Amino acid sequence: MNSRNRLQELLPKIVVAPSFVVIVLFVYGFIAYTGYLSMTGSKMLPNYTFVGFSNYAKLWALPHWWRAISNLAIFATLYIAICSVLGLFLAILLDQKIRGEGVLRPIYLYPMALSFIVTGTAWKWFLDPGIGLENTMHLWGWESFSFTWIKDNKLAIYCVVIAAVWQSSGFVMAMFLAGLRGVDNEMIKAAQVDGASTVTIYRRIIIPLMRPVFLSAFVVLAHLAIKAYDLIVALTGGGPGQATELPATFMYSYTFTRNQMGIGASSAIIMLIMIFSIIVPYLYSEIRGGKR
Repeated sequence: MNSRNRLQELLPKIVVAPSFVVIVLFVYGFIAYTGYLSMTGSKMLPNYTFVGFSNYAKLWALPHWWRAISNLAIFATLYIAICSVLGLFLAILLDQKIRGEGVLRPIYLYPMALSFIVTGTAWKWFLDPGIGLENTMHLWGWESFSFTWIKDNKLAIYCVVIAAVWQSSGFVMAMFLAGLRGVDNEMIKAAQVDGASTVTIYRRIIIPLMRPVFLSAFVVLAHLAIKAYDLIVALTGGGPGQATELPATFMYSYTFTRNQMGIGASSAIIMLIMIFSIIVPYLYSEIRGGKR
């Protein structure tokens, strides 16, 4: 009987053990290996000559890297802000128990089911002046219509924002809708009895109660923004020039195209630090809130 109980206790650990080993080896192991490569003189192939933090110094001295960081700041700020506002608006709209909610929810969520490669390719066709929106307007007789953002060095990054918001806002809407449906109706009814308007109820009661949802949405969107790669490759390829270059495309370019593996690994570690700087405080606040 004791051996049977012992087996029942060990069985979950035995089942989980292979997955645990694979994760440790192929996730954390390769993270550690990348960190080591970032401190070596690796070029086209790994070179285990230790050079310390010189690759990081070279990285931060590159104008190309600073352009990628500035583009990330623009992209992440607009992406997170617009997705949050639009997602909250759609969630509030659906929370009014409107007719056809069951049809609208899948429509809003459908873009998230697509890969970023598909999204980037579709928006590339749509925004291309020769075959997309501008050409269609010209065929319809609106000859003066012009929309060449995707070809403009200063405006191309906003095309990336548009495509990313289109894909992710439905997912954020679902998060906010779940949060709205979890608010205690008794509090809302009490506020209505006291004469509070709908706007006041949302501003003073509902939205403050959804702080954890806002925080979760921020963490998810920030993570997606920092590691954005396939959308950029499919939509603009990082161009025109370096107008839409982001850290992820910079990392790939320097590692596999320019044969600067040490610098590419350094940029990957910087991206990892960016993600950790967002996730670690979030986990700390969640754990602290759980203890409270």
